Amino acid sequence: MIWKGRVSLEDLNKRYRNTLVENLGIEFIEIGDAHLKATMPVDHRTLQPAGILHGGASLALAETLGSVAGFLCVDREKQYCIGMEINANHIRQVRSGLVYGLVAPVHIGRKTQVWQISINNQEGKLVCIARLTLLVLDREKRTG
Repeated sequence: MIWKGRVSLEDLNKRYRNTLVENLGIEFIEIGDAHLKATMPVDHRTLQPAGILHGGASLALAETLGSVAGFLCVDREKQYCIGMEINANHIRQVRSGLVYGLVAPVHIGRKTQVWQISINNQEGKLVCIARLTLLVLDREKRTG
């Protein structure tokens, strides 16, 4: 298991209420030993005018999964992660239903992390593949 500390799906979904994550309908559905999985609806919130899944919505799902994974891999009392770079290839159009995002580590270092996120449609076909690089920073010690 790569995660530091306990985490539950309920905790993750609760943490992101009243944020972009909730507004896009992203829901965490699985925590494995070295992966996280979430869903996002393809509906009026995530479509572009052409009636297909907006690439920005795919990137929001990818960055959410990678950032949460990074957050879960550090000592949250001492460190936090911020995004440095994200890139993606959009492979297939989706017009409705759900997409499934799966994040897995490529590199978990002391100062950087790299995560791969695959987004698939309900038939399991690849829709988007993304890579997110995170910077790991130390929290400032507070006195007094």
